[in-house]
Amino acid sequence: MNSSPSQKSGASRRAFLASTMVSTMTLTLLERQRADAATPPLTKDTAREPLRVTLRINGRDQQLALDIRTSLLDALREHAGLTGTKKGCDQGQCGACTVLVDGKRHLSCLTLAAAAEGRDITTIEGLSSADGTLHPMQQAFIDHDAFQCGYCTPGQIMSAIGCVNEGHAGSDAEIREYMSGNLCRCAAYPNIVDAVNDAKTKMQKA
Repeated sequence: MNSSPSQKSGASRRAFLASTMVSTMTLTLLERQRADAATPPLTKDTAREPLRVTLRINGRDQQLALDIRTSLLDALREHAGLTGTKKGCDQGQCGACTVLVDGKRHLSCLTLAAAAEGRDITTIEGLSSADGTLHPMQQAFIDHDAFQCGYCTPGQIMSAIGCVNEGHAGSDAEIREYMSGNLCRCAAYPNIVDAVNDAKTKMQKA
């Protein structure tokens, strides 16, 4: 039985498409092989090569070699030697690790150090003046006994400064709301509110 011209045409099209697909797949495989040959295999050693980052901390650039997974909290404490920022829950729930990044509050335990490169980071160590004069918020916490054991205090102070700068310290209720992410196991909350109210006026005048 002779095939019709349309059947022959269909067969030739299928053959053409099949051969084209095979050729394309062959070229793709060859390109992948070339790429694999040009790229060295990822080994345990290369996977652990440190990431070199430059962090601007308290007005000074610090070059650090870090694991890519290093949090900003661990970079500050373990690599930059700034232990004022405290590690509490390490899950972003207690606020003890609060620092300012470009003037805004950040939980450093949930922030990758690499993500903070090129930004201004301020820790509790960077608040006082060169002559030792305390930041108004630091002084207010002292004046109002806004701490007991003191472990959460660095994070409380950094968060309080951010709270004022963000315009969220208009009333006692607003201060409590926007400081609620910072836990004080000693329950010095009333004195913390008093300290924020005291410091905000001085900060606005500065």
